Amino acid sequence: MSFADLVGRLEPNNTAPLYMQLQRVLREAIHGKVLPRDTPLPAERDLAEEYAVSRITVRKALLGLEEEGLLNRRRGVGTFVAGRVEKNFSKLSSFSEDMLSRGRRPHSAWINRSVGEVTPEEALSLGLSPGAAVYRFHRIRYADDAPMALEYATIPAHCLPTLNAVEDSLYEALERSGHRPVRALQRLRAVSLSAEQAELLGATPRDAGLLIERRGFLSDGRPAEFSLSVYRGDTYDVVAELGDRRALDPSGRWLWGRLRNLDAKRQP
Repeated sequence: MSFADLVGRLEPNNTAPLYMQLQRVLREAIHGKVLPRDTPLPAERDLAEEYAVSRITVRKALLGLEEEGLLNRRRGVGTFVAGRVEKNFSKLSSFSEDMLSRGRRPHSAWINRSVGEVTPEEALSLGLSPGAAVYRFHRIRYADDAPMALEYATIPAHCLPTLNAVEDSLYEALERSGHRPVRALQRLRAVSLSAEQAELLGATPRDAGLLIERRGFLSDGRPAEFSLSVYRGDTYDVVAELGDRRALDPSGRWLWGRLRNLDAKRQP
């Protein structure tokens, strides 16, 4: 069976650009698990021959899927269905949104949720007065059946109607109450997983981890979220888009394309 027979062929009467048609075929195959994670794709030349399109069309289609986080290109090796999750720091999104956009099923295992008075550290991060009420959420975040991260979130009580308003997505609950952050400050650093963290994440103590601290703000500048998330370092990459102001044309577009190779740690 050829690759095109496995994942699907282009529709002869479809008027959409060829690169978009090829993206759709590959995207549906990835989301439908026809192409499992870490599956290598044929070389660009072979894909071009298989689908009777130019290599430029294939390259454009693959680049778009790479930007969506569905593919990983490994220099000198080839292109693979993404097995690791890439988090783009240029976009403010929730864990659930990140996983859904990559065809993964997000869900949580609750460790604890509680209401209490703000601590000095939380008060400083959230701009709250001593004694202010906050909601605290501690849970394990999963993508499909794989544990990805431990999340510790503190939310001012006035941002949510009740403690139980959060079902699976914190940002969905905040959006329903009109308090979804519109911007955030994030800080990332490498850590070693403690014995407790490793047990919860199905890892080994002292394995590499990524600690992401986020402070989310409303449109009026008030803080609405203070969270600490510990990710397994072997499943998560951080990607940032970089640019040089001198490379902008008058319309504000990049002249040289996009940079996507700022990883949280080097891949082999």
